[in-house]
Amino acid sequence: MADKLEGRVAIVTGGARGIGRAICEAFVEEGAAVYVADLHGGEAEALAASLVESGGRAAGGYCDVRSTDSVRDVVEQAARAFGGLDILVANAATLTPKATIETLEEEAWTQALAVNLTGAFHLCKHGIPHLKRAGGGSIILTASQMGRVARAGSTTYCTTKGALIQMAKGMALDHAEDGIRVNTLSPGGTATDRMISQFGTMDEAEKQWGLAMHPLGRLGQPAEMGRGAVFLASDDSSFMTGADLLLDGGYSAR
Repeated sequence: MADKLEGRVAIVTGGARGIGRAICEAFVEEGAAVYVADLHGGEAEALAASLVESGGRAAGGYCDVRSTDSVRDVVEQAARAFGGLDILVANAATLTPKATIETLEEEAWTQALAVNLTGAFHLCKHGIPHLKRAGGGSIILTASQMGRVARAGSTTYCTTKGALIQMAKGMALDHAEDGIRVNTLSPGGTATDRMISQFGTMDEAEKQWGLAMHPLGRLGQPAEMGRGAVFLASDDSSFMTGADLLLDGGYSAR
């Protein structure tokens, strides 16, 4: 194991699958203790057990980021398990149907805001007091290249991700004196199960989304996003706050 995050404690929402899972694995590899929080509580516990078996420090459990009580409870569990918190990663997100604002069901709009945006608010609201007690820390909000550019039929998703980028900027100013840095991580298309749910197979996702839309000609890998999160959480980015780390294979440069 490396040691960029040695002695630090992180909580990752949406941590059981995809990019969140890769972040948890990368953090443990760099020496952090990680609490895996996920709506799929059994998967969160299983990942934590696997990380412990490989020599890391981890715990995990159920968390519904739409509920302030659920998030408060899991933040307290994480702090008790490891003696505090230094890193918050708001990674939970929901799939949003392809639709225009006119045709989108109101329930889908409400769900997107509740998970993608309010979920991040809940984690920060309940987690920041712990970071203050630790003397500072790092907050990472998982945004997207879609927070910078638009795509037809994806207005709702783009809205939530753009809002996260602005949220990070505001919090960066609010908490600079507390020693808390706040940044966003913006992945481009990444080879996770979400791609299969949208395109049917990973091969089709690579063809229709990776090759067609990303100048580097492929989807990103979850591990690449995990390494980006390590950078934002570690002292390697000590002079970085209120910024967006864009790992999108050139998508937004088109």
